[in-house]
Amino acid sequence: MTDTVLIAGAGPTGLALAIHLALHDIPVRVIDAAASPATTSRALGLQPRGVEVLERIGALGDLPQRSQSSLNMSYNEGSRTVLRLHVGQAVADQPKQALLISQADVEGTMRQRLAELGGHVEWDTRLVTARQDDMSVIATVQTADGTEHHIETHWLIGCDGAHSTVRKLAAIGFPGRKLLERLLMVDVRAQWPLDKNGSTTWMDAGHMLSVTALPDDTWRVFTEPPADLPDQLSEREISERVLSEFSRRSGVALDTVTDIRWASEFRIHRRLADAYRRGRILLAGDAAHIQSPTGGQGQNTGLGDAENLAWKLVLVARGRADQRLLDTYEGERRSLARKVLRATSTAVDIMLPHDPWKRLLRDKVVLPVVRLPAVQRRLWLAASQLGISYRGGPLAPTSHRWMRGPRPGDRMPDLACRHLDGSQTTLHATISGRWVVLANDQHVAARHAEAAAAQLGADLIVALTPVEPHSHDVVLIRPDGHIGWRDHPAPDKLTAWLNQVLWPA
Repeated sequence: MTDTVLIAGAGPTGLALAIHLALHDIPVRVIDAAASPATTSRALGLQPRGVEVLERIGALGDLPQRSQSSLNMSYNEGSRTVLRLHVGQAVADQPKQALLISQADVEGTMRQRLAELGGHVEWDTRLVTARQDDMSVIATVQTADGTEHHIETHWLIGCDGAHSTVRKLAAIGFPGRKLLERLLMVDVRAQWPLDKNGSTTWMDAGHMLSVTALPDDTWRVFTEPPADLPDQLSEREISERVLSEFSRRSGVALDTVTDIRWASEFRIHRRLADAYRRGRILLAGDAAHIQSPTGGQGQNTGLGDAENLAWKLVLVARGRADQRLLDTYEGERRSLARKVLRATSTAVDIMLPHDPWKRLLRDKVVLPVVRLPAVQRRLWLAASQLGISYRGGPLAPTSHRWMRGPRPGDRMPDLACRHLDGSQTTLHATISGRWVVLANDQHVAARHAEAAAAQLGADLIVALTPVEPHSHDVVLIRPDGHIGWRDHPAPDKLTAWLNQVLWPA
């Protein structure tokens, strides 16, 4: 039997993609080279966009109840605090807030959702080779006992991280540069007199050290070590180095440390894959792009990749669209990744400069500007990824400047709505991997939904009317929450737009 989609990598990106496909009964298989789920993780947060993605596929669970959402970030030079950011306060009026929670917890909740849909992860299963033709991909995988198996699939998706085997097998380049040569990190349990609702960073001497509060009296500490520090340190050596540096910088004693839960070292790179697709092989998440953890963009960008690719794969797998629809995935997401990489790299260069003149520029120019509430709000709205737009991209090439409000390509804000039977709902809660036709009049909504269903399939279309009249236009919202089409009532124009998108000339 041929599996429609084989996903390599059971991190947030791979799991989100698998859940979305499973929602629509697309046969999907998820493998991961790890022996078991991760219990530790580098990523610590979900931005509002990531929260929306998980909510739309029913995978948010109780993460909001287990997370922190109002965070304080302090930046120090020695004993002096030079900048304090109040994350939740800057965007308190937004419908979704950032959540501070371990990636391991996020993945656990997502695996539960996948299991509810009948899926699971095949652990200790490593991709060895992959060859493709016009019809399928033949992947060779190796299980824990060394046995090799062949899996035939229509599509192979690499969600297997920065060192992606899928990317290497597809011969896709991954150019970039190092942002920080080396970071050492430990997670410890301790009773420390620091803010338990955020993070504190010391930026003096050109070497950063940061500590972030986690649940259960746990703290994550990471630092940039001196250049002459030997490589291949043991976990004990990493812990001793990081904790002694923390105590020296903060003045906090180490006598309350009761447990060292994890110690690791890594390097921060900025890299972007040359392509997101080679025939029937595609990349998503860290396999396609990696950046500084500044702003918590990595995990959330991967979740956005998964959602964008998933709805296109569903249509292609069902025979409702030409394979060329998958090229719009790269067209929409790669340009966004480039912007994220540029922004996070700039943040590292500005906040952690090694040259004295750059530190002076930061202290005298950058920090006073960043202290302004309006600037902080703008920064956090950008980090939230709620302002992402695909205007000018392959599915929204024209700007529609004459329109008021959200335009094709823009994210559609959540709205209180009614189904055609009068029952109340919200726009985002209704999407769940489907397309939504939104119109003020029930009959208009029904007519356009019928036209869209003829192209997409009746089970992928929902018709809604807004509780508060929204616009005289009819709006077609994509499964990722972005506007696909918007115009005056005209089912034939909607049909023409879908034909153009699904079956390009």
